[in-house]
Amino acid sequence: MIAYFTNLASLGAIFCILAATLNVAVGYAGIFSVAHAVFFGLGAYAGAQVSLLLIPDALVAMVVAALVAGALSLCLALPALRVRGEYFVAASLGLQMMAVTLFSEAKTLTGGIGGLTGIPRPHILGVEVSTLPVALAALALILLATALLMRGSFGRTLQAIRDGESAAEALGKNVAAAKALAVAFACAGAGVAGALFAMHMQFVNVESFNLDQSVLIMAMVIIGGTGTLWGPLVGAVILLSLPAGLAFMPFIPSTEVGAVQQIIYGLAMTLLMVFRPAGLVGDLSRGKSHA
Repeated sequence: MIAYFTNLASLGAIFCILAATLNVAVGYAGIFSVAHAVFFGLGAYAGAQVSLLLIPDALVAMVVAALVAGALSLCLALPALRVRGEYFVAASLGLQMMAVTLFSEAKTLTGGIGGLTGIPRPHILGVEVSTLPVALAALALILLATALLMRGSFGRTLQAIRDGESAAEALGKNVAAAKALAVAFACAGAGVAGALFAMHMQFVNVESFNLDQSVLIMAMVIIGGTGTLWGPLVGAVILLSLPAGLAFMPFIPSTEVGAVQQIIYGLAMTLLMVFRPAGLVGDLSRGKSHA
């Protein structure tokens, strides 16, 4: 039982990183992307290859994963950042669909449909460690960096873009650069989560990085509260706890847990958009989202 809860807590910390980093793009910059799982996958594959081919060091794997995901996010996102609103959502959806195919076909790097197996457990300075403390430390650093950035001029620029991109441009803000940096920061964080996920699971394949995963991460941010520091964490904990709770309900067949889970996700997001558009945490501040 202890191992079960430790595993659940480790996955919870990893998904909190994903939700917190996506929130930088969605909540603070107003860039709605449904491709966050793509960069989660890039980080996972990069971290896995570092562990398999070079050294099973968690710090090295996370740094490499962050660099790969952050760099590729700029290469892929800069053209898409020329469009706004629903057009960027459509562009990110296309990226998500294309990435799943590439992950499946690039067998040398990703192992194809079968994925990569035998990934070593995380090590630090040659000593094997549990994923949980490493993931919690990474989450704390990302939250600290987010809080500091959002309280500075960069954060104010992002929020100006979110509230009125044309007005921000008129005030002389470099909108393209700010949006690109926000996306790079968010995707680099997703890469860190991916490296941790790969070392924790010791196996990765394309099924963990599809559209459903991106929608799940987006749901965590929206349900918890966009533009808040703690909201995405609340959303991640709630949505990750839901499957475990449903599994213990005897009147729900085990084969139907996934379907019931998706219904609850959709219903929760719909009700929140109607009655608490700022999310659970944002609503506590009378609908205002702040860190």
